[in-house]
Amino acid sequence: MSGNSADQARELIARLGQLHPKKIDLSLGRLENLLARLGNPERKLPPVIHVAGTNGKGSTVAFLRAILEAAGLSVHVYTSPHLVNFNERIRLGAKGGGRIVGDGELVGALSECETVNRADPITFFEITTAAAFLIFSRHLADVLLLEVGLGGRLDATNAIERAVATIITPVSIDHTDFLGSSLIGIAAEKAGILKRNTPAIIARQDKAALEVIERAGRKVGAKLAVSGDHWHAHEEAGRLVYSDDDGLLDLPPPRLLGAHQVENAGCAIAALRFSHFKIPPAAFETGLASAEWPARMQRLSSGALLAKLPAGSELWLDGGHNAAGGQAVAASLAGIEERVSAPLVLIVGMLNTKDAGGFISSFAGIARHLLAVPVNSENARAPEEIAALARQAGISAEAGPSLEAALLRVRALDLESPPRVLITGSLYLAGQVLEANGTPPQ
Repeated sequence: MSGNSADQARELIARLGQLHPKKIDLSLGRLENLLARLGNPERKLPPVIHVAGTNGKGSTVAFLRAILEAAGLSVHVYTSPHLVNFNERIRLGAKGGGRIVGDGELVGALSECETVNRADPITFFEITTAAAFLIFSRHLADVLLLEVGLGGRLDATNAIERAVATIITPVSIDHTDFLGSSLIGIAAEKAGILKRNTPAIIARQDKAALEVIERAGRKVGAKLAVSGDHWHAHEEAGRLVYSDDDGLLDLPPPRLLGAHQVENAGCAIAALRFSHFKIPPAAFETGLASAEWPARMQRLSSGALLAKLPAGSELWLDGGHNAAGGQAVAASLAGIEERVSAPLVLIVGMLNTKDAGGFISSFAGIARHLLAVPVNSENARAPEEIAALARQAGISAEAGPSLEAALLRVRALDLESPPRVLITGSLYLAGQVLEANGTPPQ
C-alpha cells in the first residue's frame, strides 16, 4: 500500500472491525441483508469454485489459479487471511495474469459497504467479503476461486447460491473455539458448502469425517468425487500421476513442496475435470510447475532476514499452525533432509487459540533446537510457554524476545554445519517475516 488511498484503506479496515463486538460470529443473516441492499452482487459473479477444508485450501487454490491461467483464462481469487497487506485477499483476473486489488478500488468498495450497512452489527469478515463480491461483480472473469474463511456452512463466502464445483480438502481439528472439538462436527460444517447437482471434490479424509461429508452430499444431491474412489493422485518416479474415468495424466511434480501437495494438486485437477473445464494437458503441466503460495514451505533465498544467519544457512517459512499442518511440514522437512542433510532449527511463534503441543510434537526427533518468539497478535502465546511445550516433546528449546533476536541467536548455537532454519507456527508470524524480509506477496 502507498499514498493517501493506503491510509484511507487502513483507517476503513480498522473502523469496520468495530461494527460487531465479536471478530467471528458465524451467521449468514447479517451479510444477506447487506448484500440485498447492495443489489446482490453475489448473484453477478463469474462461475465459482468454492474451497473448504482445514489444511490445503490455499495451496489448492494456488494450483487452480496457475492451471486456469496457463489455459488462458482470467481468474478472480478470494483468500484469507492476508500475510502483509489486506489487498492480498482480493485478486482480480485478467488474460495473461491478474493483479491484487488497488487501494483506490478497495477503499471505494469498503466505503460503499460501510454506507449501505448503516452501522448495523456485522463482523469484519462479513463486510469485507461483501466488498470483495462487489469488486468481483464489476470485473469480468472466467472463474472465481473462493476460499472459505472458517467452517463452511455459515461462512460468509457461503452466501453464494451456485458453484460450478466445490472442494473439501483434508479436515482435521482446528478453530475449536468456533467449530467445536469434534471431527464429525467440524466435517459437517465444511460439508455445508456442498450444492445440489454440483461436483463435490473430496480429498482423502479420516473415515469418520468422510462418512459425514458423503452423507451430507447425498442429502443435498451433490455429485461426489472422492479421492481414492473416483479419482487418484500419487507420486511415481518423481512425477505426479493423476487418473479418473476420463483417463490418466502424467505430470511434473508440484512446485509447492511436500508430499501433501500431491493431494492438493489432485483436488485442483479433479475439480477442473469433473466440472468439465476444457483444460489442455500442457496447462496442467505448466500450472503444477509454476504454482506459488507464500508461506507454505517457502524458501527465502534472499532478503534482510537471511543475512542475519550464518553463511550457508537455509531459511524456510511455513504458516502451519495445527497438528495436521505440523505433521505435513515435518514430513516435508524429513524429505529435504534425505536429499541434503543439515541441522534443523525451528523458530516458532503461535497463538493461544491453537494446539501448540500437538503442532510442536510433530518435530520431535528431527529438530535440533527450537527458539520461541512472540507474535504480533492479542492472542499470542507466550514464548516461554512454547519453549516449555517443546521441551516436554523432547526438543531442546529456549524463549527469545523477538524474531530478529532468534535469528541472531542461531549464530551462537553449537552446530556442526550451517543450519536449515524453519520459521513456523502462525500465519501472523509469516506475515511479519515476509514484511521484515522485504519480500511481501505480489
